[in-house]
Amino acid sequence: MPLDPDDPRPPYVQVANALRAAILTKKFSPGDKLPSRNELAKTYNVAPMTVQNALRELREEGLIVSRQGSGVFVRERTERPIGLRPHIERAFEAQHVTVDFAGFSGETLHGVIAEPLDKIRIGRLRPESIRVRLLVPDPRQPWTLPVTVDERTDSPVFRKRAEEIMRRNTLAIVDSVTELADLGLINEASAEIRVHNVPPTFKLYLINDEEAFFGFYPVREHVISYDGQTESMYDLMGKDAILFHHSANDDDTSTGSQYVDQAKTWFESMWSSVGKDFQR
Repeated sequence: MPLDPDDPRPPYVQVANALRAAILTKKFSPGDKLPSRNELAKTYNVAPMTVQNALRELREEGLIVSRQGSGVFVRERTERPIGLRPHIERAFEAQHVTVDFAGFSGETLHGVIAEPLDKIRIGRLRPESIRVRLLVPDPRQPWTLPVTVDERTDSPVFRKRAEEIMRRNTLAIVDSVTELADLGLINEASAEIRVHNVPPTFKLYLINDEEAFFGFYPVREHVISYDGQTESMYDLMGKDAILFHHSANDDDTSTGSQYVDQAKTWFESMWSSVGKDFQR
């Protein structure tokens, strides 16, 4: 289809988003050859250079590979390092949006969810419902990780700093989502935070019950400064976590489908058993 002339995004971004959606929904399966650059230019009514720029975006994300003399192909491996932002933005084009997060602070999610929420505010998107659930460690209880470097013990100073980061990001998500329903921009919206006493060693995002994004937190020495104090910590480095993407499809026995199903089962079990409502 030709691109939306009212979409303010550059044409190459729109083409990249359309092709990404086709790949992730298996319209183009792993190993499939994409149409030629000229064919895609004709499909989207854009210049071939626009298509080339779009393909560069997908190549950098690890979705496609170019084979000299043969063309452009969807990567065989669907479990790959990947960026979260374009998938979150695409997820909000659905009628019913669900986002489940388990991890340390929700800082990354807060950053990537802002743009689709802004599009709802200005009328660019209009899902029927949004549900967001955030599962994070309880900062009011001692932690076994992160810990001090010298003693390998919990640090109340670090937890206080971490609580401020967690509160700032998770509560901003909750307020932004629920505001949409309060303003009448969508029919139904809910956002909840639950805490638990298990130190997270990974982050997990579940999007629309169809996609899972998983990444391990590396543990590295990190010096923090807070209220005039400095302390060396073995900290969880969320920004260094490489995310791997798994998507469900019509084959219930595929690796992607089974991974998403097990990730959903794990999240529900944590949410409904040891998760406690976070008190503001």
